[in-house]
Amino acid sequence: MNRILKITGIKLLLIISALFFSCEASVEEDDEQLTNIPENEVCDSNISFVSQIKPIIDNNCISCHGGNQPPNLSSYSGISNSANNVKTQVVSRRMPQGGSLSSTEIELISCWVDNGALNN
Repeated sequence: MNRILKITGIKLLLIISALFFSCEASVEEDDEQLTNIPENEVCDSNISFVSQIKPIIDNNCISCHGGNQPPNLSSYSGISNSANNVKTQVVSRRMPQGGSLSSTEIELISCWVDNGALNN
């Protein structure tokens, strides 16, 4: 009985270790992707809310932030009122939970917010 508990404990420790290290590798890859975005690149001031930003929000955020959880990102006013927070969350890759945005999508949101989060 004691031997079975030891073997089970060792298996559990190995599984937890594997999960921990796989998550750690993923975080490093995500950080690497963020550093590949040129810092001195000037943002395009013509980023369109309707054709570029809204589709990203709709595809990645609305399932949780469509009125179920704050902030409500189902409309331009909700998104623009939370624009700085949205930028912070996606740049840090804390959001969207359970998914991820490409570096291009993150850069689009960041530039759109930096250029005044216009409804264009």
